[in-house]
Amino acid sequence: MNRSPDKRTAQDSAAQLKPRGSSQGGMRQYNERVVLQAIRLNGRLPGAEIARLTRLTAQSISMITKRLLDDELLIKETPQRGKVGQPSVPLALNPDGAFAIGVKIGRRSLDVLLVDFTGVVRERWDLQYDFASPEQVLAHIADCLKKIKARLPDAHWDRIQGIGVAAPLNMGGWQQLLGLDANIVERWASFALEDEIAAMAGLPVQSIKDTSAACVAELVAGRGRDIRNFVYIFVDTFIGGGLVLDSHLHIGQHGNAGALGSLPLGMASQGRNGTQLLNIASLYQLENRYLAAGLDGKATSDERSMSDPYRPHTDAWLAEAAPAIALALLNTACLLDLEGVILDGCFSRQLQNELIGRVVAAMQTFNWEGVSEPQLLAGIIGSDARALGGALLPLYANFAPDRDLFLKLDY
Repeated sequence: MNRSPDKRTAQDSAAQLKPRGSSQGGMRQYNERVVLQAIRLNGRLPGAEIARLTRLTAQSISMITKRLLDDELLIKETPQRGKVGQPSVPLALNPDGAFAIGVKIGRRSLDVLLVDFTGVVRERWDLQYDFASPEQVLAHIADCLKKIKARLPDAHWDRIQGIGVAAPLNMGGWQQLLGLDANIVERWASFALEDEIAAMAGLPVQSIKDTSAACVAELVAGRGRDIRNFVYIFVDTFIGGGLVLDSHLHIGQHGNAGALGSLPLGMASQGRNGTQLLNIASLYQLENRYLAAGLDGKATSDERSMSDPYRPHTDAWLAEAAPAIALALLNTACLLDLEGVILDGCFSRQLQNELIGRVVAAMQTFNWEGVSEPQLLAGIIGSDARALGGALLPLYANFAPDRDLFLKLDY
């Protein structure tokens, strides 16, 4: 059975710290990244434990950590006195050592996060809309950047490694389904989002599909640290997902790996021609139920969804969404031998748990003969997952030893 992230051992983290450091010459920057990753995975560590985990010599660790302390990427914590000998000095990541900005651009909302070197969200801004124009999105990002610059000391602004943007591959997709403005959709089609943000911010910008970004956050900071092979499901306006194999995100030839929302739910002969998982299990369907009942559609993302007068409409959505997701998981398991499936979304933890319980029950109604049924787990990042995953792109690009973890983004 998979352990929860808070029960990880040093041996677990050491096993995933691949490749290890090298004491040979010409490896200075790489070994620095290996040391930073060891501390990121295990928390505060004394030099002797860093040497054991990385298999670098004590002398190499001493030189590396001195440089990282001088660069203010590490800080010394209170010495710990043992039974014998000199007290050991634990080393930890300096939260102010580096920063990154994560931007999630969705069809219904925009999130901007300032994330520090330890992955903690320092500042958060959000904007709700029906469907925003590129100009509106760009203006809000510009305003957030001004606020970040005003709140950070000048020296800390210079430590921002870049901006990671998480957005749908096609902002104007499913135009008729969502009733999107055709003129705005056309502007998005010709808008060079990454270039426009880079020119405005004067910072490096990387982009990734929104659900892939959410998968990145779960892989690095959530349950994905304990599972090497899993499918990730994120339920939002549209349901989508990601695919992790051997602890690496796979995005596929066109960036669509893990696009569970597009899975068909039946044959044409069954009267469901063209019906995809996103037509049944997306939050826009739950929102429409609320609106039809004269309720607030935005309640899909908060605790109201599980209380009166919303609960009956939520139950009706769950009754349709859970079997559809269960069928998608069966089809997925037929192609991929998975350790587990992680499900998260832009909804309350109570609704998340209810959906997982109903999916597990629905899975028992299908024939799994010849297929291993994957364990279904609750994601722990929540609605910040997409913007946080975006912010992790520049941090890992500049400080992680394994640059291929999720940075092969040239679709």
